[in-house]
Amino acid sequence: MTKHFCLGLGLLVLVSSSAAAQAPYYPDRFDWQKRTPQQEGFDAAKLDEAIKFAIASDSPAPHDQAVVHQQSFAANEPFDAILGPHSVRAPLNGIIIHHGYVVAEWGDTKKVDMTHSVTKTFLTTVVGLAWQKGLIHDITDKARDYMPWGVDLFEAPHNQSITWEHLLRQSSDWSGTLWGKPDWADRPVGKPSEWQNRPMYDPGTHFKYNDVRVNVLALAALQVWRRPLPEILRDEIMEPIGASSTWRWFGYENSWVDIDGKKVQSVSGGGHWGGGMFINAWDMARFGYLFLRNGKWKDRQIVSEKWIQMAKTPGPANKDYGFANWYLNTDRKPMPSLPASSVRFVGAGNNVIYIDWDNDLVVVVRWIRDDKSQNDFFGKVLAAMNAPVSTR
Repeated sequence: MTKHFCLGLGLLVLVSSSAAAQAPYYPDRFDWQKRTPQQEGFDAAKLDEAIKFAIASDSPAPHDQAVVHQQSFAANEPFDAILGPHSVRAPLNGIIIHHGYVVAEWGDTKKVDMTHSVTKTFLTTVVGLAWQKGLIHDITDKARDYMPWGVDLFEAPHNQSITWEHLLRQSSDWSGTLWGKPDWADRPVGKPSEWQNRPMYDPGTHFKYNDVRVNVLALAALQVWRRPLPEILRDEIMEPIGASSTWRWFGYENSWVDIDGKKVQSVSGGGHWGGGMFINAWDMARFGYLFLRNGKWKDRQIVSEKWIQMAKTPGPANKDYGFANWYLNTDRKPMPSLPASSVRFVGAGNNVIYIDWDNDLVVVVRWIRDDKSQNDFFGKVLAAMNAPVSTR
């Protein structure tokens, strides 16, 4: 009997030790452990080739983001006035995280730069936190029902049926003007004579990438939280994951509102007219790693797994897009070199957080040229791992 008990105890200790050995590594603040590519199973020469390819794929656009705005959006849009801050970016830089450990970094990864529409992923995550806490009962609820007296974001007949999910998926077709920017003036479609009389779509039926409508989501979320969204992000996400104190989330010079007698800035969901998230590559990597671990950091479930599953499920209006800014790889058509289950958080420039659950991988690359360069670069990283590419 004693012999059997000892044998059972020994087996229990062995199982416990094995489980402990497999527990995910989480970096402490200011201390992200590194391993060599060889330790993590990479072919060092192939990984170096991938990094050299990325560096050679630095975007040819000017580094001054205000100049980029003038050469891109302002050249094709009315109401193009800049309302928020811009930065002068660093050259292309990046970080590769495997099994939680840093296996490569290059360039000025500590430079705090605009991250453009990766900001949208921070925004939708803050909305998710409101849902987790019961401040939003269901994302299929009409956003109008959550607005206080005097806030008429959704009072126009066309906007009354817009739900939180429509806003999260960029399929709301919200119509109106916010912070001096009409919805139709953002990436206008068709001839200039047709812009102000654009086609109208039932909310939820038509995907349109539109920063005015994302800013509507930010203002609606502010009305629900009744606290500045950067404070929510700091307290609920960035502090628990050990991010630095250098990131900032800006709105516009005219996006100040009254919340319970206090002036609060409603932040923007990107850098289209300036503002948005200014952040370094390391903090972006921590944010990506949180999602690689399905919303868990150490012993705390920060972001609901159910929310993450909803965020990476395609909507009916766009099968390659989840919540903003979750870029999906449905059927591997957007990124043929990558697993179908992988996700990218993408902002102009291009700023990218790549999350690959199949290969336990997070890659941050900033200021890479275009989608083809992304596909080729991430594909080279996987090739350096000799990783099979899943179609699921």
